[in-house]
Amino acid sequence: MEFSETVSRSSGTQAVPRRGLGAHGPEVPVFGLGSWNTWDRMTTDEAAELVARAVARGVNLFDVAHYNFGPHAENAVTDILFGEAVRGAGLSRADYLLCGKLWLWDYPKASFAEQLDVSLARVGTDRADFVVVGDHLGALDVPAVVTDVAEQVRAGRFTAWGVNNWSADDLGAAHRFAVAEGMEPPSFAQLKYSLARRSVPEGEPYGRLFDEAGLGLQASDAFEGGILAGKLHPQRKIGADPGGIRERIRESYPQVLRIAEGFGATPAQLALAFTLTHRAAASVLFGASGLEQFEANLGALELLERHGTELREAVAGLWLDRDVVHPGASWGTDAPAN
Repeated sequence: MEFSETVSRSSGTQAVPRRGLGAHGPEVPVFGLGSWNTWDRMTTDEAAELVARAVARGVNLFDVAHYNFGPHAENAVTDILFGEAVRGAGLSRADYLLCGKLWLWDYPKASFAEQLDVSLARVGTDRADFVVVGDHLGALDVPAVVTDVAEQVRAGRFTAWGVNNWSADDLGAAHRFAVAEGMEPPSFAQLKYSLARRSVPEGEPYGRLFDEAGLGLQASDAFEGGILAGKLHPQRKIGADPGGIRERIRESYPQVLRIAEGFGATPAQLALAFTLTHRAAASVLFGASGLEQFEANLGALELLERHGTELREAVAGLWLDRDVVHPGASWGTDAPAN
């Protein structure tokens, strides 16, 4: 799939490129800032400064969620802190794109309408731009989910949506049902995608959806909680470990460092640039603890421009979940490959 890519300018500074979030999805910057354990890693003033700088550089996509469901039932306040940062930065709602989340852990008991009421109020807005419907393990009533999402689209709560931690079969079924019923279909999949974890985004089941349904890829967990960026023993909670390969990822870091240095880049820049070489990649989400780290990460774009065609070959040996995680499985499972 090919995506048109444009470059805009903000306050005299060249902004990051933008791509379509799927063939029929909204245009987004290739970088977005995630919310889990991001805004609670700095002071309110520092967060406001980071948000303002990100928007000025064209990174105006923010993935923000209310983390209080299922394994995320931790009553995190990172979404509230994000709202405070936006207000502290003096931004209007038109200045940024908000990607929210709808959780399936307690669905349908916790309806999508109720979830949005709470999550949007915590940020301090009345709408998202798009949402990710995610995290389900087991049977899913796909028509019911698609219908409920469409109801929120009609209500003006958001205009586009995608999924995470869905099997390729369920996502394909959702897309077909939505199109057949004249509802808004999913336009992207938010998937774990990194130097080490590639089986799902690069597998044939999802590949067909990218190519035939025009779905886009939004990459997450590109740093494996910081491990692939050099923080080998992160103290904060990080994402799930499908396939049980995290220790192997930690052991692979010296190789990551050598490859990055060979390109004159940092490991973090290598990790980000790699994700954007995927044919369906629209954006990659990452966290940052401050301005210096954020600006350094943007150097991934120069690395991609200079060495894009070489990167995939250079990191081929770092694919650690090959033959460990089934390419069509829900990303929340540890299903082995057949």
